[in-house]
Amino acid sequence: MSEPAGPPPAVERDLDEPFADFWRRRIDQHNDDSYAGLPLAKFPEDLRVYQHLIWESRADTVIEVGTKWGGSMLWFRDQLRAFAGYGRLGREPTVIGVDLLTSHARTLLERADPSWPEQIKLVEGDLREEETMTEIEREVDPLARCLVIEDAAHTGEVTTAALEGLAHFVPEGGFFVVEDGHVDIERLHPQGPPTIKQLGVQTGGVLPAVAAWLETAEGSEFTLREDLELYGTTSHPGGYLQRRPTP
Repeated sequence: MSEPAGPPPAVERDLDEPFADFWRRRIDQHNDDSYAGLPLAKFPEDLRVYQHLIWESRADTVIEVGTKWGGSMLWFRDQLRAFAGYGRLGREPTVIGVDLLTSHARTLLERADPSWPEQIKLVEGDLREEETMTEIEREVDPLARCLVIEDAAHTGEVTTAALEGLAHFVPEGGFFVVEDGHVDIERLHPQGPPTIKQLGVQTGGVLPAVAAWLETAEGSEFTLREDLELYGTTSHPGGYLQRRPTP
């Protein structure tokens, strides 16, 4: 894949239009965004929320499921490095990326920063397979304070697998973010949930999977933090979860 040519195309504003129409243009725009020359398909508002979550939880490790081109891994690595300079991290910054295919991310990360393997680890595999979970366990320091992000296929099955398999990495007061719950909001997608073209997967079922998991014994240790949708525009409605501290 060639390096992005520059900033994404600007989004036109119409103060009299329905918000959903504006949001749909924003979701199209974010597919053309980038960071340090690598594609990065996340709303700027959501990136700002991540900065707050890392700072407040003192996370030193980010586990991201669904790395694709690697741009977000590089962004998270750089945020952790910056916060380490403020004394917020207890250990070496680490980003662990999980995807069905990691070769594209490896190629682009090498192009952007040949030293990337020092703090970024890649795990290739399917979350629904035991071998993948075992490999993730090997990469996570037992004392790490993890922020976990699920940005994979945006289906109920994969969301459930991520919550069941990775939530135990989140410390008290830490966060688990399920991305792109917008796929289940009909008024944002009047023609039906989008399809992940490269996988041929019809998305949907993310928000019901989150709601069902929160009713389980492990899920009951977390609370849904809708107040963390701080900036009014998000790609992750209903996806910000925080582990409750022990009373």
